[in-house]
Amino acid sequence: MVHPLPEFRQLRIALVSETFPPEINGVSMTLGRLVDGLARRGHQVQVVRCRLPHEKPNEKPSEAHPLIHPVALPSLPIPRYSGLRLGLPAKKRLRELWRSERPDVVHVATEGPLGRSALRVAEELGLPLASSYHTNFHDYSRHYGIGLFQGMVAGYLRRFHNRTRLTMVPSPDLLERLAANGYNNLVTLGRGVDTQLFTPAKRDLDLRAHWGARPQDPVLLHVGRVAPEKNIPLALAAFARVRELVPTARMVVAGEGPLRRGLSTQHPAVLFTGALSVEDLARHYASADVFMFPSMSETFGNVLLEAMASGLATVSFCYAAPKAFIQHDDNGVLAPFGDEIAWLDQACALVADPVRIARLRPAARATALTIGWEAVIDRFEHLLRRVADPQDARSQLPISGHIAANSQPVLSTTSA
Repeated sequence: MVHPLPEFRQLRIALVSETFPPEINGVSMTLGRLVDGLARRGHQVQVVRCRLPHEKPNEKPSEAHPLIHPVALPSLPIPRYSGLRLGLPAKKRLRELWRSERPDVVHVATEGPLGRSALRVAEELGLPLASSYHTNFHDYSRHYGIGLFQGMVAGYLRRFHNRTRLTMVPSPDLLERLAANGYNNLVTLGRGVDTQLFTPAKRDLDLRAHWGARPQDPVLLHVGRVAPEKNIPLALAAFARVRELVPTARMVVAGEGPLRRGLSTQHPAVLFTGALSVEDLARHYASADVFMFPSMSETFGNVLLEAMASGLATVSFCYAAPKAFIQHDDNGVLAPFGDEIAWLDQACALVADPVRIARLRPAARATALTIGWEAVIDRFEHLLRRVADPQDARSQLPISGHIAANSQPVLSTTSA
């Protein structure tokens, strides 16, 4: 018999992920925010993650908050993808950990070997289990020479998540796509943005001068992994067209990835920064003018919110975060999903119109100021309580809703 948790009790949470800070990527930074928020609310959070190359096997990782307890396990670099790690199977170690101190709920954030081990051990020990869907790995497979396995990967992901009590996804349109593909027990959990870290106040004229940009020259920026799935060549094609209209325009690509060396050789007029610290990244955002977001593979797109918070005019396809938060020609620019010609036309027209850029930038910042992390963390806490004990009074939430620019994320669920 499962006994209900005492009302309002603080939880013992085990979060398992193959990526976590200090790694810098959208999934890692999101999980870091959520874990920090849970700890600030008094919950004990055990973070099971990959051991990084600089960490020794017996070295105990340190975290900022005393209620965050990291466990770093062996990992390997992902082939053809420098900077990212893949956890190894760890059933024995997880079994020892969770028999020694049983968590109230296990949240699995990634679907690799480490995540699969967590899934199996949680099932074996009868632990309440939740998951989150962060990356369209089955779509990525076609970019890495394994497109023949796309269906196999999609099936694995669906079976993986359907073994959990609920799967958290970042946007309503993704929820609808996954439900149509046989995923069960889906809920939306949105994203927030740190508007103190990402702010126009960090604009740096010396940095712009380093880029060769005068105060009046438009600077285009792309932020993210320099990898095939990010569709960066489309942004570079837009920049080439823009320079015919505005010869003084500049472009910066911030991030690391397998395509950086080749693209930087092919496009000598574009500055490729490589990996940046979070503070440097905030300075780069604030010092640009137009954010180029050509990706069509995101589950959400945290970088869009960071760009908006930094006061940039943005060019995006209409899906995921752009669909939720951008009103075309009000606080950004949208193109129909998949229409690359329309995206190019929108990007070029925007960069050639400084008055329009000046109008969109403060509107983007104003929207970002309504998208805080606290409501997202509150919802994550409620969802974990709901998984740990459906009778918990603090887990009761409305069942339907949507994400809008002027409201906080609202729960949606479905069973296929």
